[in-house]
Amino acid sequence: MGKNKRTFERETNVSTKVSAEKTKTKVNGGVFVYTGAISVKELSESLNVQASDIIKFLFMQGKMITINTILDDELIGLVCLQFGYDFQKKHIVAAENFEEVEINDDPSKLKARPPVVTIMGHVDHGKTTLIDAIRNSNLVAGEVGGISQEIGAYQKEVNGHKITFIDTPGHEAFTAMRSRGASVTDIVVLVVAADDGVMPQTIEAIDHAKSANVPIIVAINKMDKPGADPDRVKNELMQHDIIAEDYGGDVICVEISAKQKTNIEGLLETIILVSDMAELKANPDRYAMGTVLEAKLDRNEGPKATLLIQNGTLKEGDYLVVGTSYGKARRMTNEFKKVLNVATPSTPVSVIGLAEVPEAGDRFMAFAEESEARAIALKRKQLKEQREMNKSSAASLDDLFKLANSGNVQTINIIIKADSTGSAEAVKTSLEKLNTENIKLNVIRATSGAITESDILLASASKAIVYGFNVRPDAKTRAKAQEEKVEIRLHNIIYALIEEIQAAMKGMLKKELVEKVTGQAEIRKLFKVSKVGTIGGCMVTDGVIKNNSPIRLIRDGVVVFEGKLASLQREKDQVKEVKAGFECGLLIEGFNDIKEGDIVEGYEMVEEE
Repeated sequence: MGKNKRTFERETNVSTKVSAEKTKTKVNGGVFVYTGAISVKELSESLNVQASDIIKFLFMQGKMITINTILDDELIGLVCLQFGYDFQKKHIVAAENFEEVEINDDPSKLKARPPVVTIMGHVDHGKTTLIDAIRNSNLVAGEVGGISQEIGAYQKEVNGHKITFIDTPGHEAFTAMRSRGASVTDIVVLVVAADDGVMPQTIEAIDHAKSANVPIIVAINKMDKPGADPDRVKNELMQHDIIAEDYGGDVICVEISAKQKTNIEGLLETIILVSDMAELKANPDRYAMGTVLEAKLDRNEGPKATLLIQNGTLKEGDYLVVGTSYGKARRMTNEFKKVLNVATPSTPVSVIGLAEVPEAGDRFMAFAEESEARAIALKRKQLKEQREMNKSSAASLDDLFKLANSGNVQTINIIIKADSTGSAEAVKTSLEKLNTENIKLNVIRATSGAITESDILLASASKAIVYGFNVRPDAKTRAKAQEEKVEIRLHNIIYALIEEIQAAMKGMLKKELVEKVTGQAEIRKLFKVSKVGTIGGCMVTDGVIKNNSPIRLIRDGVVVFEGKLASLQREKDQVKEVKAGFECGLLIEGFNDIKEGDIVEGYEMVEEE
């Protein structure tokens, strides 16, 4: 029997032949019928219209395209209507878009699968200790003793039921994966210290879990400490709509001590209970599909990826398309480096044999032939490059304007960061009252503090706009927002913020003065000069600081003063501007209470639509 001979027939929901052909199109009774994204050339041939006429028409709509540009559904519809055709898209998923496959397996073939669990929580609340306690109990249960964990995921067996745990660096990684379409988690275990209560990162973890729409189990940790107060934790959680069962809600809270290994089994049994209620199932008799948890280039073994099998069965020797790469599962190992021949649903495995290192969050699927895998990976790479060129923003104020005129009821997500909890709540309350016929505003986070990369990742995953009230993002966060195409709107007057959103919701956006940050400088030394004031010795860390532009002073992400510079000097000379990477001295007009570590931000007002 050959190595790749199947012991059972495995099914797939995609036609792999599609990948080697052009997208199927036809005109039937004045209706253009198509199955996926097509190029201008393909559309012109199908409609019997000159490509130049299509390019000219779309140019008049503000779209710069060429004969080889891949058109999305909106543009295909516009062109069809312009040239006298109706249009209809048939939802036949091509092999290169296998993540879009809707699994409609025969119910008789579905079998229960282990739940996939992510542990989240505030720093120092015992997340790592809990992971170690679970992992060590797994070793004690008879796994290969003393071998360090090979991959960032592991399984634990409880009363004959397996649980898969995923190690993530935190909620940022959790959300970064989800923003790329990888919904890998079935249950979130939220760790909260009984002596510390709900903290900022606890709230962030709650936001991310809610946004992912997965059930939460609260592990109230450090019950061995003298100041442990689980009732206080439950009361604080209620303020964030996490209501414990004994308070009339549906969230199970388990009191544990990870350090003393107290009630760990109780927590594991609760996870099994919640997963049983969710009735998690998969079909093992099909080609494997799933997600990359992590990947690296191993010096000895080449590209190496940790894959989570979410449906189907992966066998040694299967051909894989992973993201835009392909390869063969030459060897599969579990967390204890044990070689596996077969990996079933919810199993994490380390695989070698890929041509390139994929990215965490990439989806994968197994195929029968190497030629299929290679062709599909090539097509996926081309589509990814095209999407990157046409990448649009997560959400913007313009979207509100368009939604207001669309006639459809839409929801737009908003994240609010303010200089105080009171301000955040005030802004949230005001916004939640601003519902029009067509638009509902959904505030998914409203907290105090600086705008952080975590906010940007949540906005990207949830297609949200970030509003800052009296707080500022630093250069790194602003760069992340540009990378993720997330819009940040900044205000220091509540009614101005409200009016801006109201105007957009009513479809009345006009030209307005918009703030553009020119640069930031960090104060590193203080020089007190009599009759002059306190001069800040600075390093310009981003952009350029200009002597005639308005500035604000930021301390720990919060604005403490707005005004202008009285003086900007470099090497004892007055200068008009200082660029990033250079030192300077500056004096703020009418303000001397500056401190080392403060950020001076320069900005200017420009007119925009």
